[in-house]
Amino acid sequence: MSKDSADKGRSFDLERLRELFEMMERHGVTEVNLQRGDEKWRLRRGDYQVAVPVAAVPGVVTAAGLPTPVPQAAGPVEPATPDDGTVTIDSPTVGTFYAAVSPDDSPFVKAGSNVEPDTTVCIVEAMKVFNNIPAEISGTIVAVLVNNGDPVEFGQPLFRVRPV
Repeated sequence: MSKDSADKGRSFDLERLRELFEMMERHGVTEVNLQRGDEKWRLRRGDYQVAVPVAAVPGVVTAAGLPTPVPQAAGPVEPATPDDGTVTIDSPTVGTFYAAVSPDDSPFVKAGSNVEPDTTVCIVEAMKVFNNIPAEISGTIVAVLVNNGDPVEFGQPLFRVRPV
């Protein structure tokens, strides 16, 4: 008897599912897809509803093959110098930076915005998963260092913040 045929009559272990949800929460993962034989499960954390449909994301190629317009910030923002007491909020993953939920919405934050550790400052989309990025610091946004729709790398500075 193969392992696959032995597994067909069993469902996923609820204790393991609880552990998986706890790990997802602890590491900021919003969605996991599991498959065992013919059984497929998709797990989503509660804050996933902020995800936007792919067609509504600025800069994504539409079905017609034309990119949607990417709104630009009003006026250039001068980044602060690194030795001025500011710190950066860095990208926790490789992906695409989005300043707002959709092209028609205001950005989560802009230069001059006050933030708390749990304030969402942007979304970084990676492999069709939209991750809310929290400030993780209290302070004032001094500069936005990337443009809406820009690709970002792991550890790349996204914002410069003056801590309080």
